Amino acid sequence: MKIENTKAQMRKGILEYCILSILQEHPLYASEILARLKEVKLLVVEGTLYPLLTRLKNAEILEYKWEESKSGPPRKYYNITPKGASFLAELHQTWGELKQAVNNVTKNHYEQNS
Repeated sequence: MKIENTKAQMRKGILEYCILSILQEHPLYASEILARLKEVKLLVVEGTLYPLLTRLKNAEILEYKWEESKSGPPRKYYNITPKGASFLAELHQTWGELKQAVNNVTKNHYEQNS
């Protein structure tokens, strides 16, 4: 079993939560979302991001609007919807519970083996 596969699955599992958290601040276009994720070392490729953004838009979690760009073609800016804000709040609660559970399990494991 390759560790890289497991690490990639872990990142994919929290990607929606991270993207919605980023967009909660203000609307961004896809390249800006990718840059923000890269800043925090969540490396994501466009081939992963665009289908996820489309799925969230189809679920009415995100919406977008086209805006003219000063340098190049118009850009699609993604924004979180009110439904998306509620969804994000639920994800935030779930993440807190999951993080606590994982910390409890891993902390106990490492304390017993130290």
